[in-house]
Formats: sequence, C-alpha cells, structure tokens
Amino acid sequence: MAIGRWLRATAHITDSSRSVLIKRAGTLASLDVPDESDLIWRGFVAACAALRITPPLGIEIEANSDIPVARGLGSSAAAIVAGVLLANALLDGELDNAAVIEIASALEGHPDNVAPAVLGGAVLCVPSTGHHSHSVPLEVHPSLRFVFIVPDFEVRTAVARAALPDQLDFATSVGAAARAAALVIGLQSGDPTVLLPAFDDVLHIPFRRSLVKGYDAVTEAAVANGAIGATLSGSGSTIVAIVKRGREAAVQKAAVAVWRSVDVTAFAFTTEPELHGATSRSQGNTQQNPIF
Repeated sequence: MAIGRWLRATAHITDSSRSVLIKRAGTLASLDVPDESDLIWRGFVAACAALRITPPLGIEIEANSDIPVARGLGSSAAAIVAGVLLANALLDGELDNAAVIEIASALEGHPDNVAPAVLGGAVLCVPSTGHHSHSVPLEVHPSLRFVFIVPDFEVRTAVARAALPDQLDFATSVGAAARAAALVIGLQSGDPTVLLPAFDDVLHIPFRRSLVKGYDAVTEAAVANGAIGATLSGSGSTIVAIVKRGREAAVQKAAVAVWRSVDVTAFAFTTEPELHGATSRSQGNTQQNPIF
C-alpha cells in the first residue's frame, strides 16, 4: 500500500566523464554506498537496458526522501522506481506503468512495494507466468487508518530474510492462505472481526519478532489502546497498526511510550492510502514516489 511519504529526484546530463554523481538529502543523506551501487542508479541503468539505450556519461541525480531507510517502509522500491522513471523521462522513453513495475520488481526481487509506488493505493500482486505478476488495485474501507510506529534502529532486509525457514508444513501454509484472504476482505469491508485473524501471522512474525526489540509490548499496547491489530511493516523494524478513525492518537501515544520504556526512541504517524502513484515529467525531469 502506498502512503504519503515521498522520494523526489531530478536528473540531468552534464559534461562530466564519470558515469553518475548522486547528491542525497533527507533520509538518504546518511547512506554510505558508491554512486554506481545506489538503487536509484541501478533502476536508471535497468531502464536503459529495457529501452536498449546505453546510459549516457555525466548523469547527475539529486534525490531527497522523507522515507525512513531500512525500516520496512519501501525505501528501496521507491529508489528503484525513481531511477526507472528518471531514465524514461530523461531519455524520452516510452515505458508504461506495467513495464516500470516489471523492471523495478526484477531489481527489488518482488512487486509488493513496487506496484503500489507506481500505481498508488493498495495493490494485490498476483504471481503469473515466469517471474511476472498481475497487479490488482484494492479499495481500502474509508473508516480505516494506518498508524506507523518507527523506531530508531534498522532491520536490514537481508537479515530479516535470513531469519525465515526454508520450508513450512502444509497446515501452516493453508492457514497463511486463509489469513491472507481475510486481510484482503477485511481491508475492503473495514470489518474488525475479519481483520483480526489476519494479524495472526504464521509466515514471518514468529521468526522475525526477535529482531525487533519490544515488538510484543508495542503491538500489545497498540491493541489495548484501540487498534484492531498490529504487526511488522514489511520486514521491520517499523510496526504498523490498523485502527478505526478516531483511535489514531491514542495508539500512537501508547506505542511510542512503550518503546521509550525499553530505551528505544520512536516516532509515529498516521495515514490513509496514498492514491496517487509515482509521477515524472521531462521538463526538469522531476519525479516523485510514494512508498508502500
């Protein structure tokens, strides 16, 4: 699901002989990676490959983001999509949304964050043939709000993935499928009795909760103060709670206070689905990306 946090980037061609120079601001300012390894640039290069264009020398990119990095909020997907769209705009490409999603998903490894960033709103990504997927927009009930509680520590995606088992038994898999269906119906209907069992995750929470200090206490506090349920956002470390309109402030205050009690500094924000997806324009080559 896309929410109202954004990555904004511009690109232009200079007379430099180097391949790329990236100037970072906002949450990206602390990144310590070579420009050639930056996900924005990797998305740019991937788009060039799809367009059958050699990336020109002297690309200069300025990127500013308010998406917390390595917190389970889709910062990597937003960066990749930004790079794809910058290349498409700067080089007069004709990539449509489906192509952007496919290119970015190949780099990200899955479309779950990429598709909402491109299309906006909540999106169900259904695997199809090969490595392709079908993106289906989902309407979220207007009574629902999403409270994100963001701690001051990271959980790297690679570490979170390494915590998962290689296999799950059949009964667990069947239960997970039922809970996934409940989540979709619950988001559409806003019915707490349908949403509640969807939070009983059996695929990744049992294996990742130990990576997030205070996870049990924070989620319990969120529910005690009116949340329908709470769980990890992506692979963490952020926790997201789904609440009915009017309960946002109480849930934010309680969750932040609990984390503070175990010496974790956190902030919280509430959002609805951001219905506007990523945009780009060739004049100035400015582009924006909402996150999942």
